[in-house]
Amino acid sequence: MTTRPLLRAVFADPAIFAGLLAFAPSVLFVAAPVMAQTTPATAAPQSPAWQTAAGGHMEFEAASIRLAAPGARFSTNVNLNMEDEPIPIGGRFSATASLGSYIAFAYKLMPGGPQSEAAFAHQPKWVTADFFDIEAKAAIANPSKDQMRLMMQSLLADRFKLALHFEARDVPVMALVLVEPGKLGPRLRPHSKGPPCDAKIPPVDRNSPKIPDVWRQVCGDIQNVDWTNNTVILGSRNTTMELLAGFVPLLEQLDRPVVDQTGLSGNFDYEVSFTPPWKIPKEQSTDTQLDLTGPTFLEGLKDQLGLRLKPTRALIQVLVIDHVEEPSAN
Repeated sequence: MTTRPLLRAVFADPAIFAGLLAFAPSVLFVAAPVMAQTTPATAAPQSPAWQTAAGGHMEFEAASIRLAAPGARFSTNVNLNMEDEPIPIGGRFSATASLGSYIAFAYKLMPGGPQSEAAFAHQPKWVTADFFDIEAKAAIANPSKDQMRLMMQSLLADRFKLALHFEARDVPVMALVLVEPGKLGPRLRPHSKGPPCDAKIPPVDRNSPKIPDVWRQVCGDIQNVDWTNNTVILGSRNTTMELLAGFVPLLEQLDRPVVDQTGLSGNFDYEVSFTPPWKIPKEQSTDTQLDLTGPTFLEGLKDQLGLRLKPTRALIQVLVIDHVEEPSAN
């Protein structure tokens, strides 16, 4: 059975989601598909493929960690998300965030989940409440984002004495599947059939009623743009179905993680338009003049991408924090 990891924690800086989805107002449960493997539940988890591909153990050449000033706001020069978009050249890392955000970045996980209280029930409050300023320089000139993650893993283990492990659990999930086996929706296509990542994509015309075939100007992430009639367009280029599955709970209130069971390997491009719930007033009055004729996200997922959610069970990897300490002095 394929195992997929679930980050059993919600982290105390919601601003991190600006780097995940600019319009996501809240998250109830997020599954992060990082360690896709066929390891039996009784076997020790293997290193995720991305860690091996990035080169294994790495460390920053130099790094400093300080407790952020009271009232400090979340900021970062490298998005602390599970996406693979390019990062600034030069090998510099600079961020102000909670330890939870740094863990999510280091292990390529997405924060969120109703089990968060259980995950941190025996951890000191500062783990999720305090922000830390981290300034670091990579030992190589222009590391990839995954190589930067490996350096952060070493930094957290060294300075926060962070120790963690994954446990395989068979749990209820929502599976992302094809509506019709072998058939993609009209707005879901293999990346190889679209423009390459170095192609120049014209800016999107938000006043046009026609949804562009391609509007994301960069590859490796998922983003949105406001559209006509109180709708938005969610788009991505050169990303996996696993990444899309991990983002679904940002848009739908679910009581279980979402895992990819589409059977679609490789990377894809897609656009889906819908009316998000935060565009709909909680209480509509006679003075409300809103055009809310757009589809819901799940309707758009089905009609435009040819995907749907199916309740089932799956073996996933649950992140467990074994030990953590306040960072050592610089």
